[in-house]
Amino acid sequence: MQQEPQYLSSQDGAVLTLTLNRPQALNAFTSVLLAQLREALDAAAEDASVRCVVITGAGRAFCAGQDLSDPYVKPSDDPADAPKDIGQLLDGFYVPLALRVRSMPVPVIAAVNGVAAGAGANLALGCDLVLAGQSASFIQAFAKIGLIPDCGGTWLLPRLVGRARALQLALLGEKLPAAEAQAIGLIYQVVADEDLAATAQALAQRLSQSPVRAMAQTRRLFDQAGLLDFDEALKQEGLTQSQLGFGDDYQEGVNAFLQKRKPVFKDR
Repeated sequence: MQQEPQYLSSQDGAVLTLTLNRPQALNAFTSVLLAQLREALDAAAEDASVRCVVITGAGRAFCAGQDLSDPYVKPSDDPADAPKDIGQLLDGFYVPLALRVRSMPVPVIAAVNGVAAGAGANLALGCDLVLAGQSASFIQAFAKIGLIPDCGGTWLLPRLVGRARALQLALLGEKLPAAEAQAIGLIYQVVADEDLAATAQALAQRLSQSPVRAMAQTRRLFDQAGLLDFDEALKQEGLTQSQLGFGDDYQEGVNAFLQKRKPVFKDR
């Protein structure tokens, strides 16, 4: 029996918007929602009509993290039963989703409305650009239930804000208001709550008209940079620049510049 979708999907031109749609549970993740969201992103990655993706939440929250009533993680009422292996949930659902977001061939924007907690916060932080409404907040809630930041959190946090601030966020689990998240470089921009959706869509439309293949390659090289020495980073830049230089977008960009017209990028 097919599961009822736990997200909403809409497309405006080349912009696909995926909305987590469990507002009664602050859009907390279930195994079903995780699988459905990954499948939607997989389909978008193969759809040439999609050139930018926006992820947001329905109602008053972006995502409250993992739904602890999900059968994959809820402890049994029988103390004789073995504890649940949460690693299976990560391996089967969170890892594929986090990798899918990070390997999308187009830019991905998180439009954070309300709270983004636990894995919900780290899903947002794994996107290319994070916008947040002024009433939004970010919480690394894992330590409060004896766990570590997942959905890429241990990798993302120190790279975004440094080790000291990352440890503060992870160990204390305190609510971080959106304005402070912007001030410390955790996210891109804070806007008025009522302007969040429109601002995210305008940014997505702008990115969708840009050379998205080059943007995806920029993300890839940034992610690799921490593992490379300077010589190897230069080598990777040369290889990637060579590949992009053979693409239509480079030819179009140069011709448009010389002809003083707006370029029309199509590579993906």
